[in-house]
Amino acid sequence: MAGPLQTEMESLLRTAFSPTRLEVVNDTASHHGHAGDDGSGESHFSVTIESTAFAGKSRLERQRMVNRALGDIPGERVHALAIKALAPGE
Repeated sequence: MAGPLQTEMESLLRTAFSPTRLEVVNDTASHHGHAGDDGSGESHFSVTIESTAFAGKSRLERQRMVNRALGDIPGERVHALAIKALAPGE
């Protein structure tokens, strides 16, 4: 079951990109006891997102787009975020 932060991330990404594929995975359990594990159960995430919005964009541009869409979540409310942003067909 998704926690409140994971649900918020999914909603923000759906609104910003209308993705054809979206997976937000809570990786926190595999980082238990490591740096950044704040005990909230929602400190480390992996995102795989596919959207036409990423067509023609570099990997860095895509990462920045996702981070912008998530607002204060990366770096402030989430310790670690791995992003795989794809255009359809990639």
